[in-house]
Amino acid sequence: MVRRLFGTDGVRGVANTDPMTVETALAMGQAAAHLFRGQNGRHKIVIGKDTRLSGYMFETALSAGICAMGGDVLLVGPMPTPGIAFLTRSMRADAGVVISASHNPYPDNGIKFFGRDGFKLPDDVEDRIESLMYGEHLKENRPPSPQIGKAQRIDDATGRYIVYLKSTFPAHLSLEGVRIVVDCANGAAYRIAPQVFAELGAEVIPVGVSPNGVNINDQCGSLFPEIVSAKVRDSGADLGISLDGDADRVIVVDQKGEIQDGDRIMAICAGEMARKKMLAKNTVVATVMSNIGLELYLKERKIKLLRAPVGDRYVVEAMRAGKYNFGGEQSGHLIFLDHATTGDGVLAALQLLTVMVESGKKVSELGKGLVVFPQMLHNIRMKHRVPLESMKGFRKAQAEFGKALGSRGRIVVRYSGTEPLLRIMVEGQKLDEVEAIVKALGEKAREEAR
Repeated sequence: MVRRLFGTDGVRGVANTDPMTVETALAMGQAAAHLFRGQNGRHKIVIGKDTRLSGYMFETALSAGICAMGGDVLLVGPMPTPGIAFLTRSMRADAGVVISASHNPYPDNGIKFFGRDGFKLPDDVEDRIESLMYGEHLKENRPPSPQIGKAQRIDDATGRYIVYLKSTFPAHLSLEGVRIVVDCANGAAYRIAPQVFAELGAEVIPVGVSPNGVNINDQCGSLFPEIVSAKVRDSGADLGISLDGDADRVIVVDQKGEIQDGDRIMAICAGEMARKKMLAKNTVVATVMSNIGLELYLKERKIKLLRAPVGDRYVVEAMRAGKYNFGGEQSGHLIFLDHATTGDGVLAALQLLTVMVESGKKVSELGKGLVVFPQMLHNIRMKHRVPLESMKGFRKAQAEFGKALGSRGRIVVRYSGTEPLLRIMVEGQKLDEVEAIVKALGEKAREEAR
């Protein structure tokens, strides 16, 4: 079937505009409830959300759809995406639903699912949900009135998740004496993240912890790490942590105010895990977007880098298929599979802090030897998706530039999984060369897309 709704990370769009409407959410709730029905005919589904104003209507619509098909709903309110994955498993639920558009501005919203194992659904299961939504099967299988489901609030969900996060930090260590700036993007982790670090002993300087329904990701969070950078320098903090709206990714700022992305964190944590012989098969799973500098850094330490398509779900799929336990994205999605089933910004920060505390070194001192190659990403908004294989002139130019860059550079071209954007990424040893290639390819793409 042609996928109409699901992208690389669930369904996403402008709230109250097709497809992100109450009608879609209601049908999606019905379809999910029918699909995840247990052997005894009863089933329960966890629903969490970030702090967007539209979260209320989607939460209500999804709950109604699930109850209408005989499912019970566990409402946990504002909760990071990885928190829903954890609660789905720990509460033995049949599925979990997250209402969030992650790092997108507040007018957007999204819906994504986790299976009972805490992992994001594979494409074929999402296809089955879509098929049910647009078919007649649900109407024919509505349960009788006595079997309609119910919804209840889980008041201690936040506490459960906080305890879980703290358990991933070594019990013999403490964050006493560590000053941390934590930017929660006015999003799902606004209460959880500061509390986790504070209870482990850190002095926390909170930023972005006053959500009002419309200020999520607004000049704060992982898309604006310069906010934390300035705060770190002003306060003399040891570390800055920038989360996105659903807290499944993190960008770090060292004590000098220098911004460190997911590649830097992967370099530090992979090196330490390998040293402790805790890195499965001495392999890290990243994506095609991770800097070639990371690949060379790991290679020097006899660590293999395996590249997956962009999207943390694809990183996780590659990790599970190859039985690897660590991977992530340059954007800050970091997956420690020994602890979690998906990217978790707070958990990742705790793993980095573990290395910091055990080594007695600042982040700026860790991961030395990682040389980041100049890299540029250019996004071109398209009226429609022109198949890349049909853009012959563009493809020819891409091949010629790739040959000129050789083994010390890369060109990655792909369409966004959530927006109508053609993404052109170029990296190489010389910034001026990278800029020239990006400009030339951008012009070629616009020319052929008319």
